[in-house]
Amino acid sequence: MKKILISTALLAGVLSYAGGFRVSLQGVKQLAMAHTSAHAEDASVAFFNPAGMSFIPSKLSIVAGGFGASNKVTFQNLNTLQSTQTDNPLGTPIYAAITYKPIEKLSIGFSFSTPFGSTIQYPYDWEGREMVQKLELKSYYFQPMVSVKMADWVSFGASYIYARGSVNWDKAVTQFGGTVNINDDKASGHGYGFGFYFRPDPKLDVSIAYRSPVDMKAKKGTATFVAPAQTTVNTLLGLNGEGQDSFTATLPLVEEYTIGLTYKVTPKWLISADFNYHGWERYSKLTLDFANAPIGNQADPTILVAPKNFKNSKTVRLGTQYAFTNMIYGRLGAYYDESPYSDENFIPETPSFDSFVLTGGLGFKLKKFGVDVAGGYAMPQSRDVKNNYLGFYGQAKAKAFYFGLGLSYNAF
Repeated sequence: MKKILISTALLAGVLSYAGGFRVSLQGVKQLAMAHTSAHAEDASVAFFNPAGMSFIPSKLSIVAGGFGASNKVTFQNLNTLQSTQTDNPLGTPIYAAITYKPIEKLSIGFSFSTPFGSTIQYPYDWEGREMVQKLELKSYYFQPMVSVKMADWVSFGASYIYARGSVNWDKAVTQFGGTVNINDDKASGHGYGFGFYFRPDPKLDVSIAYRSPVDMKAKKGTATFVAPAQTTVNTLLGLNGEGQDSFTATLPLVEEYTIGLTYKVTPKWLISADFNYHGWERYSKLTLDFANAPIGNQADPTILVAPKNFKNSKTVRLGTQYAFTNMIYGRLGAYYDESPYSDENFIPETPSFDSFVLTGGLGFKLKKFGVDVAGGYAMPQSRDVKNNYLGFYGQAKAKAFYFGLGLSYNAF
């Protein structure tokens, strides 16, 4: 019994490292319009589609911004009626990008973003403490890119992705009256992106983009056990004198397909729409290889393989912008985002819900400078949790909101 419970707990922690959800906060202007992508006004388009750099009106463009993301999850055991709420700190995703046209038909750029990551914290004595007490996830994408204008109305762009990530996760191991910490701050991976950007008419922009999956290689992960009978635990699990064992794993971050368009109804009013398709199906299973601990479920007892059963998901977005003056812009949007897993595969480490999100914001242009503010309010649908694999049942609800501040500079 000890072996099974420890295996499940370790798996849950590392699964959560893979993300379980995509954080759509890579542009303040974009968030205000439901995080739509077909906007080639400054360097913020670089993350969404490198081909859009060719249509930025400035030769040199620089953007940077950040967000506050607040979310609360409530889980209720329907048998005991006991309710637990997370006490999550404020998340702070950031982004920055720069683009430059050395010659008329060629644009180069660089984008930095944090597309996966969050922190979730439950009370340390809650009923799911053997799955998670606290989990901190971080990811960073570094993307150099290039775009070529193939004609006045179309461009092609491509980017290379270098990703770094970290996880710091605490959970209880009640069999030993202790805890375990899963930690890896040196995971890395590589990927790419490419896209086409079209402007067949001055009123219409069309963006088609693909971002590849990134396999995060965790080569130096550490599991640290702390228990009153530390010597016994170290001997039982083959740990070192500090109660530690190492593990390796390949942790996938998913691919994304995007089709977006923006239409200028009038010189002051535009409407944007996006369709995103996320390849969560890659999470069919996850394999962990421990150095010594015999907590696996394969012929080699140090190898643990467990199902995830995620499914591909879709997001539909609709946004609009209206220019009140040449300096002030109002923006609104709404989108619907699908969860990548069913009620039967719900996990408390990275809780995910089908969500309807309302967004809005303002933009201010001061000659070459721009200042944008945005906010979003999410309305996740409650879930009936039925995870037989983890033995986790009940009802989960959530609420979340976002706000952001972005700066832009189109130099010349």
